[in-house]
Amino acid sequence: MMSGYGYGWSGMGFGPMHWLFFVIMVTIVVWPLGRILSRAGFSPLWSIVAFIPIVNLIALWLFALADWPGSREAK
Repeated sequence: MMSGYGYGWSGMGFGPMHWLFFVIMVTIVVWPLGRILSRAGFSPLWSIVAFIPIVNLIALWLFALADWPGSREAK
């Protein structure tokens, strides 16, 4: 019989505390990343890409090498 460790705080899979923790962690990542992207001149919806493995690394390189729309407006 399983002792309950590793199966959530409620003992039966993902409980409400897991989902609350998940929502808090997503908010901690998506909100500031969206603000950074909007200040750089990109759509804040690009912050969702941060949760897709491999695609997030490709997007990071694309943003690093792209002409930033925010820097063009400043000139």
